[in-house]
Amino acid sequence: MELAMVGLGRMGVNMATRLMRGKHRVVAFDLNQAAIAHAEAEGAEGARTIDELRNKLSPPRTVWVMVPSGNPTEKTIEGLAGVLERGDIIIDGGNSNYKDSVRRATTLKDKGLHFVDVGTSGGIWGLSEGYSMMVGGDKTIVQSLQPIFETLAPGPDKGWGHVGPNGAGHFVKMVHNGIEYGLMQAYAEGFDIMKTRKDFDLDLHQIAEIWRHGSVVRSWLLDLTAEALAEDQDLSLIQGWVADSGEGRWTVADAIDLDVPAPVITLSLLMRFVSRQKESYAAKLLAAMRNKFGGHDVRSTGQ
Repeated sequence: MELAMVGLGRMGVNMATRLMRGKHRVVAFDLNQAAIAHAEAEGAEGARTIDELRNKLSPPRTVWVMVPSGNPTEKTIEGLAGVLERGDIIIDGGNSNYKDSVRRATTLKDKGLHFVDVGTSGGIWGLSEGYSMMVGGDKTIVQSLQPIFETLAPGPDKGWGHVGPNGAGHFVKMVHNGIEYGLMQAYAEGFDIMKTRKDFDLDLHQIAEIWRHGSVVRSWLLDLTAEALAEDQDLSLIQGWVADSGEGRWTVADAIDLDVPAPVITLSLLMRFVSRQKESYAAKLLAAMRNKFGGHDVRSTGQ
């Protein structure tokens, strides 16, 4: 098959490379000319404009978009919709909000274009290990794209699937990332407890390696944790500031809307916010209250 890859960040280039290894023809486009040149060096055909991208593909065309969620995705899809023709397919493989995907599918359908939302997991390891893909869209259109998904996945019959109509792919990926927040927080807290137990002089990397084999808590996240601990158990070069991509927030918001209790995911999200505070005003106020009602000691800023 042939398709265009729009958005040539590291993940976009890696996906394009995996597709080309699977004998697919890939036309590459990005606003950054250097990124196009990099994709060309990997074997893709470059396009310097959206019009050139359209002209290099035979109808019905397939365009896979891999740009940041929000306005960049919105503008990219708007631009593509302005030059593509009826029957062409736009795939959004980024981390878009599923509500936006439902809306975009409706808008594009009115223009005769097909839309498929693909929640994509695998990160920088997807090139070698394959990508996990949660696909939303019309069943017939998804089936026509099956060779692409089979190439990108860890195997033709595993790691990907059509999960429902438009929006379902990004919805499932949103929940996937919410679960990821909770798993990461549990590992972080457990290793923090062990590191704080100084009298046992625990080797955290050794423990991670033990748990990786046969343990009920083994996982790919634990594999990556073991790698990080092997490099530096004290993590001395890493600041304890944790970002969030937005999907954890969306998961919590949907849980509230659906009246579904999700305390672990919610608290793991809030802990990321805690990591961004150099000094917590709330903690200061808690200390002040304890001092007022019980005379408990407080630590001055000079301590």
